[in-house]
This record gives sequence, C-alpha cells and structure tokens, in this order.
Amino acid sequence: MSVALFTSRPRVLFVDDEPQFLAAITRSLRTSQFDVSTASNGTAALELLRNNGPFAVLVSDLKMPGMGGVELLREAHRIAPDTCRVLFTGQLDIEHAMSAVNDGAIFRFIVKPCAIIVVATTIKAAAEQYRLITAERVLLEQTLRGSVQALTDVLALASPMAFGRAARSRQSVAALAAAMRLDESWYVEIAAMLSHMAFVTLPTATLEKVFRGEALCETEQAMVARLPVVTEQVLNNIPRLEAVREILRYSRKRFDGGGEPAGGPSGEDLPWGARALKIIFDLDTIESEGQSLLQAFEILRARQGWYDPIILKELAELRTQQKEPEIRTLRLESIRPGMTLAADIYTKYGVLYMARGQEITPSGLEKLNNWALQLEDTQTIRVFIHD
Repeated sequence: MSVALFTSRPRVLFVDDEPQFLAAITRSLRTSQFDVSTASNGTAALELLRNNGPFAVLVSDLKMPGMGGVELLREAHRIAPDTCRVLFTGQLDIEHAMSAVNDGAIFRFIVKPCAIIVVATTIKAAAEQYRLITAERVLLEQTLRGSVQALTDVLALASPMAFGRAARSRQSVAALAAAMRLDESWYVEIAAMLSHMAFVTLPTATLEKVFRGEALCETEQAMVARLPVVTEQVLNNIPRLEAVREILRYSRKRFDGGGEPAGGPSGEDLPWGARALKIIFDLDTIESEGQSLLQAFEILRARQGWYDPIILKELAELRTQQKEPEIRTLRLESIRPGMTLAADIYTKYGVLYMARGQEITPSGLEKLNNWALQLEDTQTIRVFIHD
C-alpha cells in the first residue's frame, strides 16, 4: 500500500438511486477535502469497489430497488473490509438501520434529510477511521515482513537446503495469490518463509531424504512428525501471527481431511494458505526428484482427494504459462543484492552452502564474499535475470 493513501484526499463512494441527490452531494463535497465517486445501484457500486478501489468510505442509501443498502454494505465488507461503511436512512427506518449496523459492519448511519455539514463531519470521521485501520495494518505487515526476513536470513546459515525451499515456496505462493486475487496475501507469504524454520533441527542426511521424497526410518519419521510442534513453540512467542500459525498447522493436511494433524477441518474449511502450501511443497519435492513440471502435475492430479482442485488447476496454469527467466552465469564480483540463485552453491567439500531459489540479500552477499575461498567455484554462479 502506498503512502499516497494517507496523504491524498480520501476517496468516497456514494450509492443512491436518486440522481438529484447524487448530483447535490457531488457538488457539495467534491472539494479539496474529498474525492467523490457515485453509483446509482448496488451492482455498480460493487463493480467500482472491485476494479477502482480502494475507497476510504462507502455511503449507501438504505432503500434502493434490487440490492438494498444493508445487502450492499454486507457484500462490500467482504470485498473491501478496510473501507468504512455508512448508511443513509429515513426517519421511519431508524429501527431497521440500527439492527443493520452489526449485520453490515456499519461504522455509522445518517438520518435523512440532514445538513451537509453533518454528512461532511461523518465522512471525515469515517475517513480517519480508515486511515487508522490501514496505517496499523501496513505497519504490522512491514514490521512482520522485516522481522521474518531478518530471522530467515540468519536461519538460512544453519540450513541452506531448508530455506532454499522456503524461498521457492514464498515466490510460488505470492504469484498464486496474485493470480487468484487473494486479499491480505502477505501473511501467506510469511507462512511460506517460516514454513521450514524447524527443519534446522534435522540431521543433514535426514533433511536430504525428506526433500527428495525418500523413505524414512522410524526414528526419522518421529523427528519429522515433531516439526510442526517445534514451529508452533517458536511462533507462539511472536504476537499477531495467529493466521500464520493456523496456515502452518494444516499445511501438511490433505483436502479430504487425511494427513496430519488428525481430525480437524477439511476441504474449504482449511485455510487457503494451508491448501496452497500443501500443493507447493509436494510439487517441489517431486521436481527435486528430477521429474519434469508436466510429469509432476500429473502425479499430483493422480492423488485423489489430496489437493484443492481449484488451487491445483490455477497453479498448473500459472506454472506452465509462466515465462522462464533468463539464467546467467556470473562471477562473484558481479553478484548483486536482489538476484535469485538459479543453482545450488557448494563448498569445496561438497557441502551445500546456498540453495537455488534463495534471493541474494546484502547479508547473503557478505556471506558469499567472506567464504569465497571455501566455495567450490566462484566463477560460475548461476542467477535468474527477470525482465
């Protein structure tokens, strides 16, 4: 979200089936204080919310042909939850309006007829409420993203393999959320970034077997089974991550309810992020085994009941239509922050040092330079070049 939302005029959408009223409101309020848009019915208003938002305030008449004000504001709450909603009502409909406040999550209601100063004051209060809501959310998002990025940068030193997969998963789920127009996708990306944090507790040999989809012995199975518990224990110390914890808790669960943890939700009752990451994790494992992308999706489709069919279809279309970025081989001195590794980097002793899919951060570049003499080859570092 850009800073412009907080410095420009608040955008206000008025909805009423009376053209004269909309014209009067527009003349009165279209000043340096507000940026006013209008719609003559609920359908048109929802279309504006979807395609021309965000709006700070939505003001709707209670009684309109077709979609009434309460129904409109209820649907608007689903489409644009941050937008403050105000209801216009006549004197005889006050009881109806009061009962609708909770149903439509309405900020306030205004009784018609009323002075324009009352309308302006109400809208100003609603716009301030919108500013506070969005400012807090942006601050939370940016703070959490920065904190999680710092945490994963440090933990990547301990397990490049695990955090290489986490980085690839974040990129995939971000692209998928954008393609499916998912609101509030940032916490799904954070879940992906933190998804393999507990894998640093596994021995390297066990970790390699997990990522290659190889059979585990009983002891290794027990270690892997404890990973969600370890993740939960760590994240419990970080506030405001309830949605992230829920995603990770169910990210190994099948769409039909099978898998871990036993019991609990299934189908669309599972968080969207959990359903998406289940597919992305399994796809990454199959690709790591050397299967082509088309073969990998055939394997996923054959697993009846495992995955959300809509998300699986969307991801398959996204990946198969995605333009492959250029891969360029560079010397270490040409590597810059922001580049993404296209191949694993190993030490001279065959130990994985940094994994494909990891974005080169300033600290990651410092790490590469400090360990240059220990690396297998600093002349042929392969990176993705995006257009």
